[in-house]
Amino acid sequence: MSQLPADPPPSWRKPAGIFLILALIALWATLVVALSPWVGTWPILIQAAFYLVAGIVWVLPLKPLLRWMELGRWRG
Repeated sequence: MSQLPADPPPSWRKPAGIFLILALIALWATLVVALSPWVGTWPILIQAAFYLVAGIVWVLPLKPLLRWMELGRWRG
């Protein structure tokens, strides 16, 4: 009968990465909220475009961060 391999020990990178992701979201949300008095004076379609882009751009740093959490290195 074959034995199953032992589980690897848990890594500190995953909890640290989760904390960094939450910090990134909080920082980005704070920045967008701080800009809202100026953005609120723009035409509605430009506001919509701004908030659409702002809602997507924060995801860009996640790929290297997730790679670091999983593999321990920033680049592939």
